[in-house]
Amino acid sequence: MSSCGSGSSCSSGSCGSSKESQQAQMAQQDNAITRSLGKIKNKILVMSGKGGVGKSTVSVNLALGLAARGHKVGLMDVDLHGPDVIRMLNLKGSLEAPENPDDLVPPLEYNDNLKVVSLEYMMKDRDEAIIWRGPLKIQAIRQFVADMDWGELDYLVIDAPPGTGDEPLSVAQTIPGVKALVVTTPQKVALADVRKSLNFCKTVEMEVVGVVENMSGFVCPECNATVDIFKTGGGEEIAREFELAFLGAVPMDPKVVIAGDDGVPYLSSDAKSPATEAFSKIVDGVELRMPPVAAPVTLNMASGDSESDCGCGGTCNPDTCDC
Repeated sequence: MSSCGSGSSCSSGSCGSSKESQQAQMAQQDNAITRSLGKIKNKILVMSGKGGVGKSTVSVNLALGLAARGHKVGLMDVDLHGPDVIRMLNLKGSLEAPENPDDLVPPLEYNDNLKVVSLEYMMKDRDEAIIWRGPLKIQAIRQFVADMDWGELDYLVIDAPPGTGDEPLSVAQTIPGVKALVVTTPQKVALADVRKSLNFCKTVEMEVVGVVENMSGFVCPECNATVDIFKTGGGEEIAREFELAFLGAVPMDPKVVIAGDDGVPYLSSDAKSPATEAFSKIVDGVELRMPPVAAPVTLNMASGDSESDCGCGGTCNPDTCDC
């Protein structure tokens, strides 16, 4: 964020002080965030209290699965210190600044239905370390929403880093109505950390769309059978404990790992395996709980009368009416 002195000017007009300039810029950015989010029907934060549980794999394949069903999808990578989704999708483009400074910045396009934004595609050297404190990370996430040309979306999938720090908190505060999809592995250590994530969601009043158990068994590359290496059932157990939906268990599949490393995610192919079938069920669950089309407003008109017994009058709003 730029600062201006008493004799400078900024986008909101002439500023009497640096503080007033920053406040004006923040207000302007708030308006841009509101405009951008107004075009997005559903927002999903993929998170977990523990690293290494496969959040990025779930995020990428969830976005691909939704896009493959014809939905307009955005994938936003807010794992600022370790962004991976660009590599997992094998996207080679870089940031292209708009000709007009006031125009929105175009995201990368994986296909006609999937747009992607990650800090990594804004860097000249993708191997450079991001050494940022909280304020810079918060501002980056706000800019991902305000400055990018997301357009009309059915779903925005947000890949978060592990834990309950700046990034998931910034998403919760910046994106009203965002819902969490919590990823875990079956082990007790992972489940203990996931409880922290679920309690974080309660604290910030973020609804949880469901729980996914990743690495739930291992798919043998020879016979395609599933072997329980890390046990199974932990995700379903914690979903019952917190009275949440259990969206499914995804086994470890070497083909999925190789596909991610090669930048050809498994759900972008026609290959069949227990892992792809599990991902498909997760997409089913998300569509069911977060439909891409708003429910129609019902009208409750009294027969033959200009008024009805409904407290709303002639038009009933089921969200506010007690009829």
